[in-house]
Amino acid sequence: MAETNSSSAATTPAPASAPAPAPDARAKRKERVGEVISNKMAKTIVVRVERRYPHPKFKKVVTGYKKLYAHDEKSEAKVGDRVRIEETRPISKIKRWRLVEVVKKSSGVAPVAA
Repeated sequence: MAETNSSSAATTPAPASAPAPAPDARAKRKERVGEVISNKMAKTIVVRVERRYPHPKFKKVVTGYKKLYAHDEKSEAKVGDRVRIEETRPISKIKRWRLVEVVKKSSGVAPVAA
């Protein structure tokens, strides 16, 4: 009597690996819009980003500000401009953002400090 090998029918196919994501399909990066408060450094701007949220205890809407350092390759942003910045890999010790576009140019007139 010849014995048949039934083990080939019992084997399961290897699980298919997940398809690799397309190079263009990466996670959305954070974007912020803010006002340039300094452009004194080479290829770097300081952007003040505004965030409005209800106070946790008193529920009054408060405005919080954050200073972010962004990379400006062409030095196109000036003080007072509204700019859009995007999160990126660390460029230096404190720079983690890069300039995407200048949304609105400033009028060039400095506000009077009262």
